[in-house]
Amino acid sequence: MFTLYYAAHTCALASHIALLDAGADFALKRVDFASVEQQSPAYLQVNPKGRVPALITPRGTLTETPAMLAFIAQSYPPARLAPLDDPYAFAQVQSFNSYLCSTLHVAHAHRMRGYRWTDDPAAIVAMQKKVPQSVGASFDLIERDYLVGPWVMGETYTIADPYLFTLAQWLEADGVDPARIPRVMDHRARMAARQNVRAAVAVELAE
Repeated sequence: MFTLYYAAHTCALASHIALLDAGADFALKRVDFASVEQQSPAYLQVNPKGRVPALITPRGTLTETPAMLAFIAQSYPPARLAPLDDPYAFAQVQSFNSYLCSTLHVAHAHRMRGYRWTDDPAAIVAMQKKVPQSVGASFDLIERDYLVGPWVMGETYTIADPYLFTLAQWLEADGVDPARIPRVMDHRARMAARQNVRAAVAVELAE
């Protein structure tokens, strides 16, 4: 059995959805950001990075959403959450998820967590002002070049879909006009209608 450490309104939602999609046997442990539990000695024993998600497996702990999503897909091949028999297609999934992690999510984090990059208050304000442009540009690229449709990779649902859905939850707060990315918004609505997505969201927002 696995254990997923998560907090509401974080990218942990992507792995939560994927675990449900896979039919995995897992438990959930909420990390209370309000009390800064992610920096507690107990949680740092789980994930020294002090962030969520973290996935406890029988072989050890995994962090970083792209790695966790790939692990879930590879651990449950019958769920067909990734094109595991096609190295190039699987690399495309990994490429997309890596972009979400390394570029889109980082741009989003500049709105609330500028302190990770600078101690200068003016620089933090400047980063915050840049967020609508930087996050918007990332979604423009996805809209134009990478969202094949109806799912990220085309006709087949993959682990890229819950990840894009998770980050797309935040775009309005980041100052991105949904009207400029209709295909992303259609994808978000299609994902929101899925039973496993509704179940994961309901659990994470329950407390």
